[in-house]
Amino acid sequence: MVPAEQALIRVLIVDDQSMIRGGFEALLNAQEGIEVVGTAADGAGITEVVRRLRPDLVLMDIRMPQVGGLDATRAVLAMPGTPPKIIMLTTFDADEYVFAALRAGASGFLLKDSTPQDLVQAVRVVAGGDSLLAPRVTRALIEDFVARPERSTRPDASLSALTERELDVLLLVARGLANREIADELVMAEQTVKTHVSRMLSKLALRDRTQLVVAAYESGLVRAGH
Repeated sequence: MVPAEQALIRVLIVDDQSMIRGGFEALLNAQEGIEVVGTAADGAGITEVVRRLRPDLVLMDIRMPQVGGLDATRAVLAMPGTPPKIIMLTTFDADEYVFAALRAGASGFLLKDSTPQDLVQAVRVVAGGDSLLAPRVTRALIEDFVARPERSTRPDASLSALTERELDVLLLVARGLANREIADELVMAEQTVKTHVSRMLSKLALRDRTQLVVAAYESGLVRAGH
């Protein structure tokens, strides 16, 4: 049973491979505080599925035969209200569709050959809005994204509204550090890091840490290769 203070994370799995769906479903349902509320083999009709099942998080395969993960992600994130967070599932370290998914607003990325522990951690962390996930690809993903001529449709975010301490935190967020690691690096409480991240999201009108990282690169605070 999930403790009263711990919210149940409702997960929807969308993947055209039945073994992936079944394996992920069994693994996640065995975890305390996580429930797979449904699965789908394609992105077709995804908005109706999301509306009916009301998941907190969607594990979305990028490549599917009819309606792929990119179009499905755009459809879900365009839904009114508060849409679920989306973790994109990919087979390759440098899948071109991952960059488009980043622009579409995906909250995280996970390789299909990641360990079970990585999958469970990905679900918990992204559902909590606590960290950018992409165990082997985050840095290369962001660097390649900002090097491309196409940019996100979000308004340009100026970092001038941030305090010096918030900029310190943002720099480490952009380098892929988790809150606990940032807290150790800057000698502050982990809750203080979370507060700084929340304030930055509010000041810059950004949705999640993924967009914070992109803003840090686009602004020049962090440069590709450094």
